[in-house]
Amino acid sequence: MKKVGIIGGIGPVSTLDYYEGIVNAAYEQADTGDYPELVISSINMTKMLGLAEANDWKAVTNLLVNAIGDLTAAGAELGALASNTPHIVFDEIQKRVALPLVSIVDETCKYAQAQGYKKVLVLGTRFTMGSSLYSKAFQEYGIAAVVPSKSEQELIHSFIVPHLENGIVVPEDKQKMLELTNRLLLEQGADALVLGCTELPLMIQEGDLDTLLLNTTQLHIAAIVRELL
Repeated sequence: MKKVGIIGGIGPVSTLDYYEGIVNAAYEQADTGDYPELVISSINMTKMLGLAEANDWKAVTNLLVNAIGDLTAAGAELGALASNTPHIVFDEIQKRVALPLVSIVDETCKYAQAQGYKKVLVLGTRFTMGSSLYSKAFQEYGIAAVVPSKSEQELIHSFIVPHLENGIVVPEDKQKMLELTNRLLLEQGADALVLGCTELPLMIQEGDLDTLLLNTTQLHIAAIVRELL
């Protein structure tokens, strides 16, 4: 198995999902009794979000490139960013590092295309929703991607930061999120919902909505395991 390096801490809760998911899936699929080797560079989420708030994506890129350098120094042969938002600068990061990285966005698009989806609704942080991260990527796969309005993006972001990022699901926030999402799905005629934040599965789970969910965390983990094996 390849030694995997994960950039975690963005957020800490989903980093635990990555560790558990990769270890368990690799162990089961390898069928040799071996466990995968992982190294995690857990960055300061508050610092990264502050840079994003300041629209200083160059500094975000530098922060992540340095963290990947730590993974490489630790012997990682394959890497991944355990979060959607930093994928806004994924291409620039990959240009600057030798470590091959598995993209959560590409894997989500590949899955949606394989399932035959034509139009998806993307939720995430306002950084993710407000960028062309998913819309541009899905377009390359022949899929339309829609996002909430600016005001709706701000509301959704307030549910994610700081509560969901810290593993806290506020019942009132969940109810508002489900009502908003259900309305948007109907208005847009979307085939599926992209949980474009690795903490959103804490709030939106199977059975909560009458639609298909694309859990980007699980799709990313599955792709990482395929690569490491």
